[in-house]
Amino acid sequence: MANLTLIQAVNDGLKVAMRTDPTVLVFGEDVGPKGGVFLATEGLTKEFGESRCFDTPLSEDGIVGAAIGMAANGLKPVCEIQFQDFIFPAFDQIVSEAAKLRYRSGGQYTAPMVIRTPYGGGIRGGLYHSQSGEAYFCHTPGLKVVIPSTPYDAKGLLLASIDDPDPVLFLEPKALYRTLKGEVPEGKYKVDLSTLRTAREGKNVTVFCYGAMVPVCMKAAEQAAEKGIECLVVDLRTLLPLDEEGVIEAAKQTGRVVVVHEAPRFCGFGGEISAIIAENAIEYMEAPIARVTGFDTPFPNTLEHHYMPDDRRVLDAIEHVWSY
Repeated sequence: MANLTLIQAVNDGLKVAMRTDPTVLVFGEDVGPKGGVFLATEGLTKEFGESRCFDTPLSEDGIVGAAIGMAANGLKPVCEIQFQDFIFPAFDQIVSEAAKLRYRSGGQYTAPMVIRTPYGGGIRGGLYHSQSGEAYFCHTPGLKVVIPSTPYDAKGLLLASIDDPDPVLFLEPKALYRTLKGEVPEGKYKVDLSTLRTAREGKNVTVFCYGAMVPVCMKAAEQAAEKGIECLVVDLRTLLPLDEEGVIEAAKQTGRVVVVHEAPRFCGFGGEISAIIAENAIEYMEAPIARVTGFDTPFPNTLEHHYMPDDRRVLDAIEHVWSY
């Protein structure tokens, strides 16, 4: 197996999909010969030609709208939005058209398409290049929202998303693009959507996280273990649809829960995890559920290390629920 970074795993996944399925197309702003702002599509135009990997105008609604039309007519488009912050001009296309196509056509048409986009902070991108908008889209039936945290999952989840018959928003934590490596199998394999990943076993506190917060929580769990607190760290991977049964069972295992994400706290995805546990497993809880999140402010230009949850804040929450 190759030892790849997360961005290399995404690139490899795109190549495998395009080699095995001629209906897969890749397009977006600067994704062609340049290979994208993060080089996720590097080499695709050279290998597959400009008819299958090409640049588009600077029009996010046009990019997604074209992908919907392609998907409804037998192709499998994988379009890139350069930063998740730029996705909002295409919001209507995603939530009103792509996500509704199967329902409004009575199943006659589907939209087998993937919208790839880097999200979150960690690269000093400031308020217009660091937002985490997953909660907006998790409120949309008919759409899938997927967030990998390892190179293995990045490739496997991407290939599963491309083969899925419905639209998938594939959010890539850009803070992890080149900060970690992992073994990635060659060729095609898939990681099932709507499945959780146990990142660390533990019996005292359950920590739910996803994306760039997974390594943060793993570091906090290691520090907690030194204090005699063993944490079960759960990587959610697919936020919509969510493996709710898996969430409930993981919460029951310890009776103490911490939920971590870098998006703002109010109406963040952690609130949904908390509600699911409260509705289905409250009698198992030994302490109030704790949330560690970004703040309810725009993403800061110069203080992102204070805004984004770190291992210290996560450890504080772990200790709080354990000692409650």
